[in-house]
Amino acid sequence: MRPGVRQAMASGRTTLSALMLWALWFGPAVAAGGQWLEVRSVEDELLLRVPMPEGDRWCLGWNHSVRHFPVLDCYRHHQGRMELERSHQPDFAAGLGHSQGRGEQVSDGKGGYWIENIHEPVPGNRYVLRVGSPEVDHRLVWQRDGETNRISLSDIAAGQRVTIQLNMLDN
Repeated sequence: MRPGVRQAMASGRTTLSALMLWALWFGPAVAAGGQWLEVRSVEDELLLRVPMPEGDRWCLGWNHSVRHFPVLDCYRHHQGRMELERSHQPDFAAGLGHSQGRGEQVSDGKGGYWIENIHEPVPGNRYVLRVGSPEVDHRLVWQRDGETNRISLSDIAAGQRVTIQLNMLDN
C-alpha cells in the first residue's frame, strides 16, 4: 500500500465509502480504457484516478489559509479538454477576486460570489498543486448518479507537489 494511502487511512479522515467507490470505479474502467481525472506525485506515481467522461464536472476545494472559509475552483471535461468553468469565494480575501474580462461575477446570495462562465482551457489538461495540510484540506468534489463524492488530497499527499490531470487512456 502506498504511504499516502496508509497515512490517509491511519488519520481516519478518509471515509470508507470514498475508498470503496474509488476501488469500484478503478477496477472495471481500467480494463475498458477511458477518460480519467488523475492525481500523480512528482515521481509520476498514480495517487488517485477517478473516471471523468466527457461532460462531467468536478471541483477542487480548499479552506483559505488566512480566513479559513471554503473556496472552490470548478472544472469540466469539455471536448477532451480540462476547462476551468467557475470559481466560488465567500468574500474578497487576500489573493481572491474577479478579474475584468474573465467570466461574470454573480452573488451567491450568502454574502459571497461565483465567477461564472470562465471557460478557460487548462494548458496541457494538467496543473501542479502543492497540497495543503489537513486544515487547508485540498479536496476533489464531484457528483455522480445524484450523489456528491469527496476525496481529500490532503489525506493522501499533504505537503507534496502533485499534478492534477485529465487523461485519456486507450487499451
